[in-house]
Amino acid sequence: MTGSTMVEALNLALHQAMDADDRVIVLGEDVAKTGGVFRVTQGLLDRFGKDRIIDTPLAEAGIVGSAIGMAIYGLLPVVEIQFDAFVYPGFEQIVVHAARYAWRTQGQVPASIVIRIPFGGGVRAPELHSDSPEALFCHVPGLKVVCPTTPRDARDMLLAAIEDPDPVVFMEPKRIYRAGRQEVPEELPFEFGNSNGEASALLSTARTAREGSDLAILTYGSTVPLSVEAADHLAADRGIETKVVDLRSLFPLDVDAIVSAAQECGRVLVVHEAPRSGGLGAEVSSLVHERAMLDLEAPVLRVTGFDVPFPQFANEDDYIPSVDRILQGAYRVLDF
Repeated sequence: MTGSTMVEALNLALHQAMDADDRVIVLGEDVAKTGGVFRVTQGLLDRFGKDRIIDTPLAEAGIVGSAIGMAIYGLLPVVEIQFDAFVYPGFEQIVVHAARYAWRTQGQVPASIVIRIPFGGGVRAPELHSDSPEALFCHVPGLKVVCPTTPRDARDMLLAAIEDPDPVVFMEPKRIYRAGRQEVPEELPFEFGNSNGEASALLSTARTAREGSDLAILTYGSTVPLSVEAADHLAADRGIETKVVDLRSLFPLDVDAIVSAAQECGRVLVVHEAPRSGGLGAEVSSLVHERAMLDLEAPVLRVTGFDVPFPQFANEDDYIPSVDRILQGAYRVLDF
């Protein structure tokens, strides 16, 4: 099979960014000699050397803090957080320091940092390896939060995140790291170092994963392919054509795309893996009700994870939204 997996596309992006600009530095736990636990950084040490690809101690606050110092002095650090829940010790550095430097300095010292976080379940990992903490970061002014779900988007959006002057939390749905392949051209999506707004556009717009006009499913991360599969079932079994919108940009949200989908379809289902209460789906639902209420034929509903710690691997299939759960949510919105 031709094409690249998401892991390979992310690896390509790092190679291309480090080739294009010697200020790009990669640091994290096991990123150099091992190539990262998911092998996203494989080959970087041999190509760029130990001064630009750095194995760190198991100390996320120190990793992020070091990256902030690098950014202040003009480097472009890319941090790998080995697993989602490992980010919590570094949370203070991200939200108190990285997110506020541009504000504190009136834009004179932006913290141009990328924080890569493999997140979510579906890989049979132990405790503290399957969280979905994206909503915590979406609440923080000064951060951008993005989540690609295709190999092409992964490559292009990672390059855009490195190019962006703001700190970017780059959520990578590990469940679909190697779930499919897509052609990713070698050509850069924009001129690195002079993107003329193209990088910002990649970090602020949604993507239509499937066209339809009867129901809109708004989703992101590993639930995008599940939502597309559910939409295909609805088309085959009921003749219902579902528009699936991959949000991609979680903060800022692409409000125009969200409202347009709601107005076009009149019925909306929001799907994500993270816990329900205070999740991003609540914000999306509120936006739809505030801006497209008169176009709706039914209330917006959500299919999400549960308000419990992510379960051990024997029960994780009961936690993650399945195609069946998405279909049941769709039937409720559609009044079936």
